[in-house]
Amino acid sequence: MTGPLVARMLGAARLDVATYEAVEADEDATGQAAAVVALVAVAQAIGASGLGPVGAMSAAGAALIGWLVWAGITYMIGQKVFGGEATWGEVMRTLGFAQAPGVLFLLAFLPVIGWFLDLLLPLWIAVAGFIGIRQALDLDNPQTLLTVISGWFIYAALSLLF
Repeated sequence: MTGPLVARMLGAARLDVATYEAVEADEDATGQAAAVVALVAVAQAIGASGLGPVGAMSAAGAALIGWLVWAGITYMIGQKVFGGEATWGEVMRTLGFAQAPGVLFLLAFLPVIGWFLDLLLPLWIAVAGFIGIRQALDLDNPQTLLTVISGWFIYAALSLLF
């Protein structure tokens, strides 16, 4: 039997809308969402280059900051521009769990499947993020797509500045 974190990660990875709704509504799941983001960052660090514990922890810290910024940008666009109904916490939780497929980055060092995971996982996470944003902000698909695209541009611009 799996615990609630693992069950939610699996549901999020399966793109289960009910999982995103449950995470959105559960204010106690914010810590779990942060754990997912940190786990994925560590998996990426280990799978990509074997940076060791210090590198993995640095990657986890950067991923957590990026997650908070991305959630804030998405929240502002979705709520202010498209009239979405959510709190920043709801957006944070759904976007955190949307990264769940990224734990498979841990296997990216494998020569046979590594290249495939490097292609597949970002797409999988993007689709999960779309679902998470849509469910958290209660937007329709076109509004969600515009929120995602606008948010990516703003995030990229901010990334260049900092």
